[in-house]
Amino acid sequence: MTCVYDHVVTAYAQRERRLLADLLLRLGPDEPTLCEGWTTRDLAAHLVVRERRPDAAVGAMLPPLRGYGERVRRRTAARPYAEIVHEMRTQPWWNPMSSPPLDRALNTLEFFVHHEDARRGRPGWEPRELEPGLEAALWRNLKLTGKLSLRRTGAAVTVEAPRYGSFAVGDSPATTLSGPPGELALFLTGRREHARVTVDGTGLDEVRLSI
Repeated sequence: MTCVYDHVVTAYAQRERRLLADLLLRLGPDEPTLCEGWTTRDLAAHLVVRERRPDAAVGAMLPPLRGYGERVRRRTAARPYAEIVHEMRTQPWWNPMSSPPLDRALNTLEFFVHHEDARRGRPGWEPRELEPGLEAALWRNLKLTGKLSLRRTGAAVTVEAPRYGSFAVGDSPATTLSGPPGELALFLTGRREHARVTVDGTGLDEVRLSI
């Protein structure tokens, strides 16, 4: 039963990857996204570099290498768009993130958020109705990542996802965030203006997870 469960949960990361690739092809390379300054082409290139160029991907975590990582991403973005999206769609077998446990842990939230970056980059979007299994998978990711990132900010916050649970960070939280797991994920990764989340309190100006 555990193997079946792992396969189902891992499939959410794969499904979000597939849906994002399909959407990027429909939109074309020059559409806006929620990632400031990035078009759909830039977003696809980022995901390719993240998985296929570990030498450049570490620039997201190590400031001295940030310039190098950005140069590699721009070179990747200059390639034919369909080729970039194809590489984004296809996981490299040699990358440890392609293993089911790491795919589940590292890619479910990543590809969900970037899928929404492409979906919500233009006016007229509406939230998707997510199946409970995906919401539960996002909540599992968010509980760990959210706690770590909120602690780094020093914020005292309670995060509530009705039907899925809650967690609190800091002493005597005076602020509560409430919403579905997917919307909370978008809010806490810096997409707050495009997330349907209820905020009760103040003090969250700089809260942003790293994905």
